[in-house]
Amino acid sequence: MTTTQRPMTVGDLMTPDPIVIRADAPLAEAVGIFDLSRVHGLPVVDAGGLLVGVLSQTDLVRARATEHLWSSWPGLAVRHLMTSPALTAVATMGVDEAARLMEERHVHRLVVVGEDEETPIGVISAGDIVRAMAEAIRDA
Repeated sequence: MTTTQRPMTVGDLMTPDPIVIRADAPLAEAVGIFDLSRVHGLPVVDAGGLLVGVLSQTDLVRARATEHLWSSWPGLAVRHLMTSPALTAVATMGVDEAARLMEERHVHRLVVVGEDEETPIGVISAGDIVRAMAEAIRDA
């Protein structure tokens, strides 16, 4: 008897209930979240909790390395550095498709959105996909 395993989905691997940051938050708040939570990217939301972008540690490093951004640092908000629009996935998307999207767009994470396609419900990262690959190898 052969059992057919369903293909792995983004929902199987994503980290649910992501830490988010508001677009109008000061960059110092984002730095603190990155430092304390050990995440590498944050979904950025508006006042209503809808996804408007993504802020990564790389965005902050780029600002540190860019003179005009660094000299303006105290007055900058998350919206000034975030990538918008955010690349998104839905929980039912196949992991293969998510991996292809990350590779094509040169990103390390996708924000997983709910049925409204605007509310962040999770994040899937390259690390999540690599961990799943390692588990599959161990289980083989």
